[in-house]
Amino acid sequence: MNEMSTRAKTPTLEEMNLIKKFLDDTTLFLGPDPEIMQNHDLMPRTEIEDAAIGKVSDAHTVAKIRDRIQSGCDEGYEMVEQMGAAPGAKWGDVITGVYSASGDLAIASAGGVLIFSALVHHPIKFIIKNWMDDPTVGVKDGDGFIHNDSRYGNVHNTDQSMIIPIFHKGKLVCWVASTVHEGENGAIEPGGMPSMAESPSDEGLKMSPFKVVENYQIKRDILTFLQNSVREPKLQYEDMKVKLFACLRIKQRIEETLNSDGPEALMATLRLTMEQVRAEVKRRISEWPDMTVRSYIIQDSTLRENCVVKINCKLTKTGDRLIFDFRGSSPEFTNRATNTIVAGLKGMLAQVFLCYVWPDLPRGQAAFAPIEVITDPHSIVNCSYDAPNSQSLMSIFTGFTAGQHAVAKFLYSCPEKFTRVHAPTFNMINTFIWGGVSQHGETLGNLCADLNGMGAGATASRDGEHALAPIFATMADIGEQELNEEEVPFLQLVSKKMTRDAIAPGKYRGGQGYTMMVATKDSEQWGFMTTAQGAKIPPLQGLFGGYACGTYPLSKVKDVDVYDVLMNEPERFRHSIEEIMNEQPFEDADYSTHHMGMGFEISKRGELFMISQGAGAGYGDLLERDPENIIKDIEEGLISPEVAARLYKVVFDAATLAIDFDASEAARAEERQARIKRSVPYAEFVKGWNKPKPPAHLQYFGCWGDDVGTLYMGAPDITRRGDQPRPNYMMHPKDVRIAELEARLEAAGAMGDEKK
Repeated sequence: MNEMSTRAKTPTLEEMNLIKKFLDDTTLFLGPDPEIMQNHDLMPRTEIEDAAIGKVSDAHTVAKIRDRIQSGCDEGYEMVEQMGAAPGAKWGDVITGVYSASGDLAIASAGGVLIFSALVHHPIKFIIKNWMDDPTVGVKDGDGFIHNDSRYGNVHNTDQSMIIPIFHKGKLVCWVASTVHEGENGAIEPGGMPSMAESPSDEGLKMSPFKVVENYQIKRDILTFLQNSVREPKLQYEDMKVKLFACLRIKQRIEETLNSDGPEALMATLRLTMEQVRAEVKRRISEWPDMTVRSYIIQDSTLRENCVVKINCKLTKTGDRLIFDFRGSSPEFTNRATNTIVAGLKGMLAQVFLCYVWPDLPRGQAAFAPIEVITDPHSIVNCSYDAPNSQSLMSIFTGFTAGQHAVAKFLYSCPEKFTRVHAPTFNMINTFIWGGVSQHGETLGNLCADLNGMGAGATASRDGEHALAPIFATMADIGEQELNEEEVPFLQLVSKKMTRDAIAPGKYRGGQGYTMMVATKDSEQWGFMTTAQGAKIPPLQGLFGGYACGTYPLSKVKDVDVYDVLMNEPERFRHSIEEIMNEQPFEDADYSTHHMGMGFEISKRGELFMISQGAGAGYGDLLERDPENIIKDIEEGLISPEVAARLYKVVFDAATLAIDFDASEAARAEERQARIKRSVPYAEFVKGWNKPKPPAHLQYFGCWGDDVGTLYMGAPDITRRGDQPRPNYMMHPKDVRIAELEARLEAAGAMGDEKK
């Protein structure tokens, strides 16, 4: 064969087009697009936007239109909150927003869950890339798209978005979207957040962005399919309508602007708002000191088993660049649901800035756009699409806290501040997820609004607020449990009661959470689950000498009917977890304590399930706390006299609580001297503190020490490189228990020949 015949022939343009058409026509699966999902920055300014800005750039006009759109988003938010059927809608776990024609979030509602709006630009960009010119789908006036799969851009599968395009005279000018935490989604456990999920197939509905509305009408065939896929078909239909009509109300407000000011003014306003916010963020970052801060947060379980899981964070600022480096965080868990995709992590970090650092900035994607994020591939904060992530809150919340803790140290040194420097807010959803058949015969699955009662962190000048708001929605509500009890067959026998001695001390103490005690009443097919960490290791850190919060386990009392007790012997009932678990007032009952990863468990009438919402972190040295504030905490039941005296070194009369200021000052001076005596030089401390590897008895995941390149996977001899992913499987808890029991039987000589 001669040289001419072996040389590759360069395809012609026509041949290349044929190849491209063949590949486009035979695409097997339009999975999540890494190019879309890895990018959180703004899309480049288009020629149309540039021309619009050339015509309309007056600051007063832009401000007027921006305020009008903001009001429209807030109006849509109120509609969803007032009309939504899901508990999450009723307590404000929703968001509405307006997006540019390119899909970037420009303006979101002031209230609600900002992480939703910080993520929904991903599915819009998927629609633009894949459906806009697809002859079988297309995007036209009157269309609406639904979406919930986090792999295409969301937090987790409980959250559903309705997205509609806005046209003016046949041309796309922007998008509008509304997102709600719906809860029930047909997952392996009711309520939408299955901790038992071992693969994405266990997580319920996984809706990539698809068309569900035409001519502003919900398509009944698709609606029926969705209703058939969940436990609450009524909820699925109601809230699809609510989200759609909220979008249409915002559309109406946008059309008013289009008719009064024209499309150029609208598009210029959206673009300039984003560009100006992005530029302002870079300007503010440039004023921070150039330095690096390191922080980490520990997760104490996978929700299936106890273990130590590290979220590692290094925050570096140079010039106008701010870089979050999460390398060294735990590898992803191949068959556990506590992973998050990196977009979810970025969405929560965006909330650090929009809610706690720069709350004056317009709510939008641009506030986080110039900030950089680095992670290891297939890590718990940047998991693969094959790993389950229905409990991504566990990782995005601890990632949020690691970021919040690090950012506070920068703000402390910053000459101009836009909010107070404060310690981390509590970050776990300590609430009950429930499901089963209600007293009305309906199959239900969702959760209590108490997760919105997270205690706030202390600030540099005052104590944290009690049960203020969740970190994911600083303007949300706790809801009325009494109204919920009309629909579900259980009562909160104790609700909104502050939990004593679970506070985070400091010069300023963290805000406290509250006790919740629930018991099933009118159903034999009803159960609960809890999905939180922090029962053994606090999920946050204190700031500048302040303490972390306490730990909050789940307590249960079985073999009792508290309703009989309340009817016949009410004096035996106790109103705190502390009293019930210590005094054990119900004879012959079974009292037990567990970590907060309880899988769905059927509950009998009158059995008690008891948890506490957590406290925000403390700020500053305990020995600097005003003694009068300590006594006030005792009087309010936040801390016991014994614990207050031990921690704060304050002296007072046990009966009258009168403070002995001289004795208190002497006790504090003595403690300061004791601190000096206990201290050792840093180099000496490090020699005794640092160990080469994690201890063998500890199931530890993540980097150890400064070597972020080596990730431990449960044992000192099991590691992988950070940039070289490997599967990380956990044994099923039942198999672990079976192995333990077989080992005990074998040790006792009771296995016989059967095991052989």
